[in-house]
Amino acid sequence: MNLGIIAHNSKKVLIEDFCIAYKNILAKHEVYATGTTGRRIEEATSLHVHKFLAGSIGGDKQFMEMVERQDLDMVILFYNPVMIDPKEPDIISIVRRCDQYNIPVATNIATAELLILGLARGDLDWRLNLK
Repeated sequence: MNLGIIAHNSKKVLIEDFCIAYKNILAKHEVYATGTTGRRIEEATSLHVHKFLAGSIGGDKQFMEMVERQDLDMVILFYNPVMIDPKEPDIISIVRRCDQYNIPVATNIATAELLILGLARGDLDWRLNLK
């Protein structure tokens, strides 16, 4: 499956730790991420990550286009809800698109862990029927 990952600057270390913890699950799937997040995931885990532009310079738009084509099966967005910065990816628009196209999305570590463990168990295999 295709997994999309975005993390605001203040959440980069958290996404690295998450990807290290679940490296064995992520390794069985295709990972897509905005530029800096993708590079940091690759450096932390040695996983291959398909990288978009940095979120602030259009990577979030590339990400949303993939959501609209329903080419992502799950999205993980770690952001700081008390710090909205116009230089950061547009989280609200991405979440809306995921909701519009029925793509499971997590915006915090607790939900991300539920999704990634569900992915490992096969709980998201229904996504394969949509392709």
